[in-house]
Amino acid sequence: MDPSLIVIILGAALAGFIQGLSGFGFGLTAMAVWAWALEPRLAAVLAVAGALTGQLLAAFTVRRGFDALRLAPFLVGGLLGLPLGLALLPRLDVPLFRAVLGGLLVTWCPLMLLAPRLPRITRGGRIGDAASGIAGGVMGGLGGFTGAIPTLWCTLRGFDKDGQRAIIQNFNLAMLSVTFVAYLAKGFVTPAMLPSLAIVLPAMLLPALIGMRVYIGISEVAFRRIVLLLLTASGVALLAAAVPVLWNR
Repeated sequence: MDPSLIVIILGAALAGFIQGLSGFGFGLTAMAVWAWALEPRLAAVLAVAGALTGQLLAAFTVRRGFDALRLAPFLVGGLLGLPLGLALLPRLDVPLFRAVLGGLLVTWCPLMLLAPRLPRITRGGRIGDAASGIAGGVMGGLGGFTGAIPTLWCTLRGFDKDGQRAIIQNFNLAMLSVTFVAYLAKGFVTPAMLPSLAIVLPAMLLPALIGMRVYIGISEVAFRRIVLLLLTASGVALLAAAVPVLWNR
């Protein structure tokens, strides 16, 4: 079997399981695997397609806590940030792509580990909601990382579990849908990518469903800590591979 196919299947399966279990993180998890072997544009398309599929599955399992007024600033910000991410995607080379992804992982994941002990933000909430949406839109355009920054922001805002899940789930679903349509419109999705897409979707479906079942019987806090630690280690490894190349240019 082609080694790249093994990498695609492994990344999709791992990311599908984590998204099914935690409700987010497909793009970050998959990219931590795919960035080693896949061209950035292909990896971005696969990540958006897989994450969108996972969010569609999740939409049928979690529907509590929906609040349109609370969600609105995130969506407006995301739609403003998305074009910037789409514009940056074709201009990223491989070492820079790895450095950006690694930097995101080693910054965001430790912050998420510390977030429960950080002070809650009570002022400027709506503006901050929109700003985190902008950041999520930019990262969504770069490869489906829509939920990373908004998830951290919701945690800092002290939203309850159902409220936060509803925001992130619906924000991700909206941004990933728009992102994938934009990828199609801009020609980022090419016929050569179709075999890889045909591998990703079935590879992530069963692990995602298993993750949803396992979630019932495991401590969410404990598992989130394990995942975030693993993703932090992946970010360090990506930076270690990218920084020397960028430094010697």
